[in-house]
Amino acid sequence: MSRRSKRRVKRETVDHRDRWMITYADLITLLLIFFVIMYAMSNLDSGKYDVVTQSLQNTFNSSDSILELGEGLGEKPGQTITETPPSGIQGEDSSKGEGNPSDSGTAAPDDDKPLTEREEQFRSQEQELQNLFNVITQYIEDNKLENQIFVADKPQGLSITLSDRFLFDQGQAALKDGAAPTLSKLASLFRDLNTVVSIEGHTDNVPVGANSAYTDNWQLSGERALSVLRFFLDTEKLNPDGFQYAGYADTRPTGDNTTAAGRQKNRRVEITVLRQLQP
Repeated sequence: MSRRSKRRVKRETVDHRDRWMITYADLITLLLIFFVIMYAMSNLDSGKYDVVTQSLQNTFNSSDSILELGEGLGEKPGQTITETPPSGIQGEDSSKGEGNPSDSGTAAPDDDKPLTEREEQFRSQEQELQNLFNVITQYIEDNKLENQIFVADKPQGLSITLSDRFLFDQGQAALKDGAAPTLSKLASLFRDLNTVVSIEGHTDNVPVGANSAYTDNWQLSGERALSVLRFFLDTEKLNPDGFQYAGYADTRPTGDNTTAAGRQKNRRVEITVLRQLQP
């Protein structure tokens, strides 16, 4: 092989080995461009930011934003749109009243809106429960029964709690004779109610005696509630559709079952005039 041919082969070999530098240089250039762009994006142009901020402020100020106590969508500063349009606008010509500030920005007061039938029933029932509460409270005071009967207005309704000593002998579910006048008074108040009266029997956690006529406190509490219900239905002839009863044994105590006073508080019958509307 001639000397010229050897020199050509050597040069071609060197050129082939150094081609990777071209790719490497392109990569470095791209990375440099990438970091330049990132750096440029990370710097806020305060001048442009001020221009945009001023433009937004001018836009909102010109439309009288409600947040700044401007006119907003109404005719007066700070006025907001009500969910229900003022009376007399629906169904009328949309052009009627335009340009009259005294008519366009005035909403009808809520007190002037007619109540729905359901709302009327609710108000009537609340007034009925309030009257019932006042009558029972006065009856308790007049007959000095503060230690035997308790009345309270609870979320579920008007609750009348009667101690077991007032209604029953110990461990029994038959009503005492002395309980009849009070139950008759309650019956007279329940006669025209348009709601449900719930009667619930409760006991303490002491098991019934071995010689008891009842299996356990569940049966005793249920029988006591049933005795009160029977008095209302059989003796006072009230409508059975307006009553319900249940026995809860010792599962819903209101006092401490570890003390005598707490156990006495738990032995009770609760009569609740439920806060609900009949369909």
